[in-house]
Amino acid sequence: MTRYGMNPARSKSTAYRPSRVTAAVMSYIPNLEGYFSHRLDVLKLSLESLIVSLGGGTDIMVMNNGSCQEVREYLDGQLEAGRIDYLIHSSRNLGVIGGFKILFNAAPGELIAYCDDDVFYYPGWLEAHLAILDSYPDVGMVSGAPVGYSSEEAVTAVEEFINKHQGEVGVREKARQEAWEASWAVSTGRSVQKHLAAVKETPHRLLEYQGVEAVQSAKHFQFLTPKQVICRAFDPEWSGSLMDGLVELDQAVDRLGYLRLSTPERYTRHIGNALSAEIMEEADRLGYQTSGEVPDIYEDEHWLLRIPGSGRILWPLYRWLFKVLHKVK
Repeated sequence: MTRYGMNPARSKSTAYRPSRVTAAVMSYIPNLEGYFSHRLDVLKLSLESLIVSLGGGTDIMVMNNGSCQEVREYLDGQLEAGRIDYLIHSSRNLGVIGGFKILFNAAPGELIAYCDDDVFYYPGWLEAHLAILDSYPDVGMVSGAPVGYSSEEAVTAVEEFINKHQGEVGVREKARQEAWEASWAVSTGRSVQKHLAAVKETPHRLLEYQGVEAVQSAKHFQFLTPKQVICRAFDPEWSGSLMDGLVELDQAVDRLGYLRLSTPERYTRHIGNALSAEIMEEADRLGYQTSGEVPDIYEDEHWLLRIPGSGRILWPLYRWLFKVLHKVK
């Protein structure tokens, strides 16, 4: 055996201490073609809005979940420039939940502020999230996008909270912001008309507790969560699924007895897989540096899909080709 000298770090220490919150991002962009053609531009704006809106003092951790070389190089540059604090590279796509398990267990903070790599942040979002988490008891998730549906489990958890704290909680129905709901529908590929019709049938209650307002339910594309809660909610089995498991994760948080809430105002929004003129205008207004262009996208359904029965052929073909091209089982 051979040893040359003593490790010079042996008697040294570091003044670094993790921030209370770790802002965590997970990215999967396997190539820059087809569906992913504009995704690097989206990632750049998303990370820019996160960094600028935080204003320093919060650790930022990014996990590259099997992305292409261009994305790896961009993220390496962000780390080298000191704009992010931690970077995890995976040689393969571990799936959403698999990536969560790696990312969340590695996060050094007591709280994890997670987002997908296509989320736009507005100033003050973290403070608004923390106000809810620090005021309400047993909060498992807080989101900044008060849109979409409430699961039965989330509604039940809120009702139990209201009953337990009668006289302390104010409750009223909150009118939905149709513009927010419409942008959510567009960014997630939903029909705006169908989405607006569906959410009208879903309760949208505004709570007030200890002077802090919150809307019931939360979104899993972006949320603030206590690390110990979200890690307890994971299924111990490794599923291998690329996209499944998010709804089950929400339900697991509900079953553990924790509330999932959102800020009443929109502090975060989903961008989607391409930049829009509206998002670019918002970025310019807030002083976020942007790159990339707004692509020309069909506003209406492509004429091929208007042929009776074509969807039954084209959509299965699209899903099959996606699996072939991206080596998905």
